[in-house]
Amino acid sequence: MPSALSLTAPRRSDRAIIGAVLLLAAAGVVAVYSAISFLAETKGGGDTERFLFNHLVRLGLAVGVMGAVSLVDYRWLARISRPLMLLAWGLLIAVQVMGVVTNGAQRWIDLGFVTFQPSDIAKVAVLLHVAVLLAKKQPYIESLGRGYLPLLFWIGPTLLLIGMEDLSTAAILLATLTGMMFVGRVRVTHLLGTGAIALVLAIGFLAANPQRAARIDSWLGTSFFTTEETAAATYSDQDEGYQARQAKIAFAMGGVTGRGPGKSVQRDFLPAPYNDFIFAIVAEEYGLAGAVGLLVLFVWILGRGLLRIARGAADPLGLFLATGITCAVVLYGFVNAAVATGLAPVTGLAMPFVSYGGTSLLATGAMVGILLNISRHADAA
Repeated sequence: MPSALSLTAPRRSDRAIIGAVLLLAAAGVVAVYSAISFLAETKGGGDTERFLFNHLVRLGLAVGVMGAVSLVDYRWLARISRPLMLLAWGLLIAVQVMGVVTNGAQRWIDLGFVTFQPSDIAKVAVLLHVAVLLAKKQPYIESLGRGYLPLLFWIGPTLLLIGMEDLSTAAILLATLTGMMFVGRVRVTHLLGTGAIALVLAIGFLAANPQRAARIDSWLGTSFFTTEETAAATYSDQDEGYQARQAKIAFAMGGVTGRGPGKSVQRDFLPAPYNDFIFAIVAEEYGLAGAVGLLVLFVWILGRGLLRIARGAADPLGLFLATGITCAVVLYGFVNAAVATGLAPVTGLAMPFVSYGGTSLLATGAMVGILLNISRHADAA
């Protein structure tokens, strides 16, 4: 039976992944320091250093969590995946009852001393538990009743609870889990059927939420979801199209080499430039070269995670878990960049290790820690 701590693991954690994460974190510190000025002026009396210090503390905690989790045998974590899922469900239900509403979304639970998003805990739990189930059910994974429906029992409620207030996170998790299940030999017909159901539910969620509908209509340039209510949401003081336009201006002003560190102009016009639109700030200050550099780091993580760690995993559990974690981290980075460039509707998703954040940073640190532990056990079994 594997021990909880793997201090005597036969291999070191993948240094390439560690290096990429630290480079992303360093780029994020510089970008956040520049982008945070507007937030500091409006909510912190101009004390930019205080917000930067908060970010450094959270980032340090995330890296610490990553290091600590990398020492915990992922096979031991698999043993507690079901309790983690039940905890995640409880928190997702609690946020619907007592959640704090911020920017029109009820996604946070405020305990007084800390505010967190249950969806951050849920995404770690569901990736872990689905990997466990895939590994366990390999002998009959192609069976609808014995193989696929038990997966949906855990995936369906989790995505529904998240999607009520955070459809973009639910969509990324669905894409990630679909990739895991494809690697796990789940029938393509089963996956396509689930995708069709998910599409219908997503349209229903969009139609029921004027703000979400306004985002999609603005991005598509259509009035598919338009009603009097959605029109009112679209033409607010800062409509959904406004955010995309300001991000595009940032890219245009940055050019190839950028305006220079700390010289962003669009940080005063972009909503949440330190989080949702951090990629636009990087592009403005460091140009196309800086923006591409960030994306290259995520591509590097994708290649190492799938081609090196997942392929060399000691067992099917490690394979599925490494695939899911790698895809999730990289998808978050790519979607954040796609929003800033207008290739995707505004989502409110952070760029891993780059954006100013709290529990999302910790959750991402935990996921990368699990990935690093899988690399420590590669070819050891």
